[in-house]
Amino acid sequence: MSVKYSQLKAMLAIARGSFRSSLRSPSTVVFSIGFPLVFILAFAFLGNSSAPKINIAIANNADTTNQVYQQIEAAPGINIKRESGEQLKEDLEKGRITAILDIKKNALRPSTYEIGIITSNAVNPQSISILRSYLNAEIDELNKTLYPNSASIAAVSDNIVKVPGRVYRTIDFILPGQLGFSLLSAGIFGVAFLFFNLRQQLVLKRFFATPITRTFIVLGEALSRVVFQLLAAIIIIIIGVVFFDFTLVHGWITFLEIMFLSFFALIVFMGCGFIVSGLSKSESTIPPFANLFTLPQFLLAGTFFPIDNFPKWLQPFCNILPLTHFNNAMRNISFEGASLLSCWRDLGNLFIWGIIVYAIAIKVFKWE
Repeated sequence: MSVKYSQLKAMLAIARGSFRSSLRSPSTVVFSIGFPLVFILAFAFLGNSSAPKINIAIANNADTTNQVYQQIEAAPGINIKRESGEQLKEDLEKGRITAILDIKKNALRPSTYEIGIITSNAVNPQSISILRSYLNAEIDELNKTLYPNSASIAAVSDNIVKVPGRVYRTIDFILPGQLGFSLLSAGIFGVAFLFFNLRQQLVLKRFFATPITRTFIVLGEALSRVVFQLLAAIIIIIIGVVFFDFTLVHGWITFLEIMFLSFFALIVFMGCGFIVSGLSKSESTIPPFANLFTLPQFLLAGTFFPIDNFPKWLQPFCNILPLTHFNNAMRNISFEGASLLSCWRDLGNLFIWGIIVYAIAIKVFKWE
């Protein structure tokens, strides 16, 4: 007796097998679940945090004995830096703080206060707008809580005092992040795919038949990646300077320092590429492994938006990432005019990352 073939059972069997195959594929799981989840979490943190943090200072002669100051000090979106003298002046001129607030009694209405804002050309105008909105919100809150039936306890002055400083442009924040993005991607994805394909296609085996040593095989391939990526970095910087007025404070000196920093960072990032190449057993596993290194840094290392935007508990993790140190040093050199020596902390952290990364890379790297 013949049994009728069941199309439904066949369809369900195919579906079951395909589903199991998907679960066993790291790339499918990571790209379908991991990446969307990371993006959701990252942008949820941004949305749930108390908006961008604004760093300010208080003028030395400001009145800090009143409720207005206490309300501002407790504001979740405002961080008061305790500085004075030359350091305070330097931070304002270089845009490290958004403004200095001067809180004084209103001469016409002694029972109220006036909040003066002192800023510089180095500060993003959008940050001043955000600060004003924060201050007005805190004043409204104070009025509702303590003075519901009285005139406003304070007002933000319309006259914003600007001290000299380099003109801040959005490109001065964006370009360093994008350059770091490019170097990290090339260092990890480029190296990982290159050496994996050289192994798979038995090119490395053919190299072994020649007199060249293994060390020089790696150096030769690495050198080609370094030269190519540094040329790409030069193009990015030239476009930024010519078309968008990207700031190079000391001209050619700043440019050469940026090139050295880019070279140093690229060497560190390439070590991650060697790790990925050694760990990957097939070409489809390279993207998931590579993105374990790249994706957190793209989102959390100040590449697209300031680290201060994230919750305080997450910021220590952000500040240990190698791309964070590259971005910080790059912005300090290009916009603030810092030297390589003055960025020794960031360079030191990159050097430590390099030691760790290459120690692991030597352990896991495969020739065949």
